[in-house]
Amino acid sequence: MSTQITMPQQGLTEESSVIAEWYVKEGDSVSIGTPLFAIETGKATFDVESEAAGTVLAIFAAEGDDVPIKTTVCVIGEPGESFERPAGAPAAAPAAPAATSEVKPTAVPSTSTATVPAEDGLFASPRAKAAAARGGLNWQDALPTGPEGRVIERDIAALAAGHGRHTVTEPADAPAEEEFEIVKNSGIRKVIAQNMHDSLASMAQLSMTAYFDATELFAFRAKIKAMGEKLGYPNISINDMILFAVSRTVLDHPLFNAHFSDKETKLFRRVHLGVATNTERGLMVPTLRNADRKSLTQISREAKALSAACRENTITPAELSGGTITVTNLGNHAISSFTPVINPPQTAIIGVCSPEWKVRPGKDGQPELYQVMGISLTFDHRAVDGAPAAEFLDDFCRRLENFSLLLAD
Repeated sequence: MSTQITMPQQGLTEESSVIAEWYVKEGDSVSIGTPLFAIETGKATFDVESEAAGTVLAIFAAEGDDVPIKTTVCVIGEPGESFERPAGAPAAAPAAPAATSEVKPTAVPSTSTATVPAEDGLFASPRAKAAAARGGLNWQDALPTGPEGRVIERDIAALAAGHGRHTVTEPADAPAEEEFEIVKNSGIRKVIAQNMHDSLASMAQLSMTAYFDATELFAFRAKIKAMGEKLGYPNISINDMILFAVSRTVLDHPLFNAHFSDKETKLFRRVHLGVATNTERGLMVPTLRNADRKSLTQISREAKALSAACRENTITPAELSGGTITVTNLGNHAISSFTPVINPPQTAIIGVCSPEWKVRPGKDGQPELYQVMGISLTFDHRAVDGAPAAEFLDDFCRRLENFSLLLAD
């Protein structure tokens, strides 16, 4: 009996996921646990494994398709076994000729063409095959532009317009170069866009920036670099120290370690730090839980592990939720000040700016250089007034300026 593989639900709020990549094609043999395809949710990428052993009889979704949860995406069974085709799925495409048979390419309307035998090893998505069948075209004549050299639906449309793999066009007839490139928005980019829009549309966000003397912070960092490996400490970064300082400061200002809604404000007793992480797929914010109970060394190790999991697409939905305040760091990009956007329903986000050199009078009256760093605080003015926000920012900066005392607390 055939087994239908459906789109799984990775998080409580997910309604659909995007097929990021297929690892198998129709006709492949698979075992239980064989990775079938990768899905992209709004927060991460996950592999979906086979629940049965057998042959991939049909695939109903192409790479890039946004598929609702619990929709059948492929069927696994015995070769030749009948199966139920989901409603709305494309009709079965004609089977490709065997590799040993001679392939005769169809003629393509063109003013100047030359045909060559079709190459072996060419694959097409189910949608592309179906489109070719509807148009009476041979999909093997299409010029593949999909992932890993696969023929996709747009390639069939190009073939129908006279632009195929076997079409040789004279230079004089070459189409003009497009002025732009269209890149389809990924699932995570759509979610980021929606979250940012909703955040700004639903909150009264206000930002303020203050500078602190970073002399002690950089001195401590220098000691860690010089002696940390010998003492068994991890490579503690400036960002790790800022995360530590947030975890020790925010509980004294509970409105900033909170979730706000129209009906109530939740003041959390523990600090669950959101650590904004830049990845190739977009911004992700994993949560470092109970940060106020962890040492600087623990925070450093966990923050790095969470960021690595985001970049390697192994982060889980649970690790991307539940934050009570977020820290985002642009200190490596020569940013003096910026306006970070709050991650709802949190009431605040802290932005870390680049180090800068400033001049002040020295002990002997001569000017001296010293390093400062800017901290940008965005807060929800519905939940917090301006004076408490300024007090929190001032307290936070003073603790950063006296970091060694913060460690002794």
